[in-house]
Amino acid sequence: MDLTQIQNPSFLKDMSISELEALSEDIRKFLIEELSQTGGHIAPNLGVVELTIALHKVFNSPRDKFLWDVGHQSYVHKILTGRAKEFGTLRQYKGLCGFPKRCESEHDVWETGHSSTSLSAAMGMALARDLKKTKEYIVPIIGDGALTGGMALEALNHIGHEQTDMTVILNDNEMSIAPNVGALHNVLGRLRTAGKYQWVKDELEYLLKKIPAVGGKVAATAEKVKDSLKYLLVSGVFFEELGFTYLGPVDGHDYESLFENLQYAKKTKGPVIVHVITKKGKGYKPAESDVVGTWHGTGPYKIESGDFVKPKEAAPAWSSVISEAVRKLAKNDPRIVAVTPAMPVGSKLEKFAKEFPNRMFDVGIAEQHAVTMAAGLATQDMKPFLAIYSTFLQRAYDQVVHDVCRQNLNVFFGIDRAGLVGADGETHQGIFDIAFLRHLPNIVLMMPKDENEGQHMVYTAINYKNGPIALRYPRGNGLGVPMDEEFKEIPIGTWETLREGSQAAILTFGTTIPMAMEAAECLEKKGISVKVVNARFIKPMDEAYLHELLGKNMPILTIEEACLMGGFGSGVLEFASEQGYHNALIECMGIPDHFIEHGSVPKLLEEIGLTTDAVVERICTMIPLKQKRA
Repeated sequence: MDLTQIQNPSFLKDMSISELEALSEDIRKFLIEELSQTGGHIAPNLGVVELTIALHKVFNSPRDKFLWDVGHQSYVHKILTGRAKEFGTLRQYKGLCGFPKRCESEHDVWETGHSSTSLSAAMGMALARDLKKTKEYIVPIIGDGALTGGMALEALNHIGHEQTDMTVILNDNEMSIAPNVGALHNVLGRLRTAGKYQWVKDELEYLLKKIPAVGGKVAATAEKVKDSLKYLLVSGVFFEELGFTYLGPVDGHDYESLFENLQYAKKTKGPVIVHVITKKGKGYKPAESDVVGTWHGTGPYKIESGDFVKPKEAAPAWSSVISEAVRKLAKNDPRIVAVTPAMPVGSKLEKFAKEFPNRMFDVGIAEQHAVTMAAGLATQDMKPFLAIYSTFLQRAYDQVVHDVCRQNLNVFFGIDRAGLVGADGETHQGIFDIAFLRHLPNIVLMMPKDENEGQHMVYTAINYKNGPIALRYPRGNGLGVPMDEEFKEIPIGTWETLREGSQAAILTFGTTIPMAMEAAECLEKKGISVKVVNARFIKPMDEAYLHELLGKNMPILTIEEACLMGGFGSGVLEFASEQGYHNALIECMGIPDHFIEHGSVPKLLEEIGLTTDAVVERICTMIPLKQKRA
C-alpha cells in the first residue's frame, strides 16, 4: 500500500484482519526505511503498529481523543492521519515533529515530550466532555515506564475515585528508554503471566447469580469465593483496587484480541485499563534484540547491519566525559553514588553501574523522587551525583528549592543536554535551567569550555562542601582536547581570560565560546580589539573580574545558549546596577522569549541570531555607541 496517499484513518473501517496485517508490514517497512535516513524513535513505533491501527479502527479520531503519553510512539498515528509524505523531513528544521503537534493535525489533541502527563490531561478532557454533555471517548495511551511517574499515579487515583468514563491503554513493553525498575514494574510482570482475568471474572459472576439465595450465608460465601479467586487470578489487583476495570493482558500484536478487548472497553462504564503487551522494536531484529535502550531513539543507521551512521574519530560524548570522571573519583571515595531518573544509558552511567552496582540508583521516571532522595543521601554525608537532563530537571523544581537548596545540601547535579538539543525540539531544549536555578540561594552553577575543564569541574563539585552545585554540559560530543592526567580543583566563582582585548569584552561560557573567539578574530581584522572571557561560573560570578571590566568603562556583551530572561546576562546587568555602574554599556545575546522548535542546532542558532556574524555586528554597534556616551 502507498502510505503517502493516506489522508485520514477512515479507510481502516472496512479492512479485514488479513488486510490489516499486510498494512502492518507495509508500515514497519516504511518506518525502517525512512528512519534509517532521518533517525528517530524507531523501536517504540515498531512496537505499536497493530495497537495504533486497532485504536483507529475501533474509535473515531479526531472526535474520540487519543492522548499519546511522551509522544515518541506516535509515528504510526501520524502515518494513519495523512502525514506519511512528510516523513523525509522528520525532526528536521521546519519539518515534521517527532512528537504530537496540535498545529500539525486535528488528530493531535495533546502535545507531550515528557512522560506521565496523558492521564491528567485525559481527566481534564473527560470532565469537559461530561460538563458539555457530549459523547466522545477519551483514550490516553501510556507506557509502563511512564506509569511509574508520580503525576500518572496521582491521576489514576483521581480518575478511579471519580469513576470517570475513560479507556486507558497501558502499552506494556517492559521498557521506557532503559529497562524499567520498581515495584509497579513487578506488579505488571505478575499481571503479564496471570491470564485473561476479566473474562474469567465475568463467567464467575454469571455462575454466582445462579446460586439460589438461601439466606445470606451462601451469598456471602459466594462473594468470598469470588474475591479469593480474583486475588488468585491477578496478584494484587492493583488497578481494580484503584477503581478501574482491568482488561488483559492483551497481545498487542493480535488484531482479534485487540478488537475484542477494545470493544468490551467501549461498553464498560467507568474507567477501564486495557493492558496491552507489545514488543518494542518488533519487526526489525537489531531493535527487537536491544535490551538496554540503544534503539529507543537513534540517528541514521544502515538497515542491513543495524550499524549507526556516525562520524569517524569523533570526540567523546559529553555525557561520557562527565560520568567517566565521576567513576574515576568513585574508586577512591566510597561516599560517591550515582542517581538517575530512568536515563542510565543516555547519561552514560553503564560503566559506573558495572563497577559500583550497589552505588548506582535508577529510580525510574520519577524526577521529583530522584532529587529528594539525593538530598536524603546528602544528609548522611554521601556525595550523590544526580545525572539528569536539563529538560527533566524542570519537573523537580520544588524539590530543588525546598529539599536541596533550602537545606543547603551537598547534592551534585549533572545537568545533561544543557542548551539546544536539536531534533527533539521544544519539549527537550535545555534552555531554562540557568533562569530557574540562578536565583536560588546557596546553589553554585557552572559550565565548562571543553572536556578537560569539564573533568576538573567534576572534581571541584565532588570536593565542594558548602551546599548544592550544578554542572551544565551539552548534548553531543566534546571538542577533542587533550585531557590532563591529574584532576585539579577550580576556585569557585573564578573566570579566565581566553583572549586579551582593550575595546570591548565578551563574557560567555560553554558551547558559545568558539563563536565568541571566532567573532573576536573577525573583529581584530577590522581593527577592533575584543577581550573574550570564559565566564565558567554562572553563579557565583567573578565579581572582582566584573569590577575590573566595569571600572574601565569597557562595553560588555554577554552570550548564552539559554533563555535571556533571568539568565546569565541578566545577572551581569543586576550586578552593574547594584554596584552603581549606571553608565555601563552592557548588552545580552541569548535565546529569545519563545519556545524553540526542532531542527539542527546550527540552523536554530541562525534563526534566533546567535551566530558569529551577529556577534561581530553587535560589537561594531556597541563601540561607537560607547564613544558617543563618553
